[in-house]
Amino acid sequence: MSDIAFSVFTKPWRCDLDQLGEKISALGFSHIEFPVRPNYPVTPETVDQLPAAARTLAKHGVTIHSVAGPTDEATIRACGEAGVPIIRTMARVPQGANYTECVQALRTEYRALVPALEESRVAIGVQNHCNRFVANALGLQQLLDGFDPRHVAAVWDAAHEALNGVDPDMALDVIWPQLCMVNLKNGYWKRMTGPEAETSKWRSYWTAGHLGLCSWPTVVAELKKRGYQGVICLTAEYSDEESVDRLIAADLAYARSLFSA
Repeated sequence: MSDIAFSVFTKPWRCDLDQLGEKISALGFSHIEFPVRPNYPVTPETVDQLPAAARTLAKHGVTIHSVAGPTDEATIRACGEAGVPIIRTMARVPQGANYTECVQALRTEYRALVPALEESRVAIGVQNHCNRFVANALGLQQLLDGFDPRHVAAVWDAAHEALNGVDPDMALDVIWPQLCMVNLKNGYWKRMTGPEAETSKWRSYWTAGHLGLCSWPTVVAELKKRGYQGVICLTAEYSDEESVDRLIAADLAYARSLFSA
């Protein structure tokens, strides 16, 4: 599996571009997912600065493989100029909204963006996400049906699938033809009320790669069996935010060991 590249989502680190490049290189990554969001070096309002940001990071040996940001034409064109192949997004279903209507509205939105995506050679990568989003591979398959993966594809998040989906082999059976990237992280449902409560409340708790509901060895074995040669993005999402540097370094070593086994 020498063709596997590991990326990391840089959301936890709000620092300038040179500091970010140095940190990412020190952690052992050469690819990143870069947030285009408020309070980061490139925001939705300044997305035209993305190519310059990519050049700065490249000086540190870091390549932007994907952007987490808006799916508008300005961002698409900026990604094209910067050589960023994927804009990762999620398919939100607002509280009180009709799921089917939201899916159809998103499909209409994506279709309108196909000409810009084709011209810029950029794909929208839609990630499954628990709670009020399209949550699993089956939902992504329905949402993306009929789209050319060069334009609109799937970012399969194995941990969110574990929280709200099916076993990895079945999920990959479903989403494989539309797959453009895989996210690896881990988590579990944590009870927020005592066992005596009349109604239990739960929330997701994000933890180290070997500790959650998602079996990384199973996911990696399935990817290797299918000959996956794309990018694995470690999302650096941990409920213990103060330990992110320690945890992401350990998770990178763990993921590498599984792919090299």
